[in-house]
Amino acid sequence: MLHAAIHRAPAGAVIVAESGDVDYALAGGNVCATAQRRGIAGFVLDGVIRDLQEVREARFPVFARGVIPIPGTKAAVTPLGEPARCGGVTVHPGDIVVADEEGVVVVPGADAAQVLADARAKLAKEEAQTLDEWAEAHRAKVDAALEAGGFRG
Repeated sequence: MLHAAIHRAPAGAVIVAESGDVDYALAGGNVCATAQRRGIAGFVLDGVIRDLQEVREARFPVFARGVIPIPGTKAAVTPLGEPARCGGVTVHPGDIVVADEEGVVVVPGADAAQVLADARAKLAKEEAQTLDEWAEAHRAKVDAALEAGGFRG
């Protein structure tokens, strides 16, 4: 159904899919190239992919559980546009999905404006703080945690 989603999702969409197993790749180089050509922003897959070097060279963002050289089949037919479990998180159509090398975050669509405002406020606070100020506050938090845990000195 990943293949069907590629042809039905609007440009700019992040396609989130769950595999059901990790014995076969959900996508490879050609599938990713086709999605990229259609304007898909990337994949977040609870499964594995193949042709990793080809996908990286194309600079198509794919976040998956791993890599395997065995292609999958296209026999399963399930509903599109349904919630998917990915990395233990349920992702609904319309949720905001942001990913980088450090992980994937899913924000419920209804919470997007508040999460964005909170993130901007946190970034502004962090940018206004010097490393020395951060280190001093961090040390105080560590010392307080140690003291609360019964450690002295």
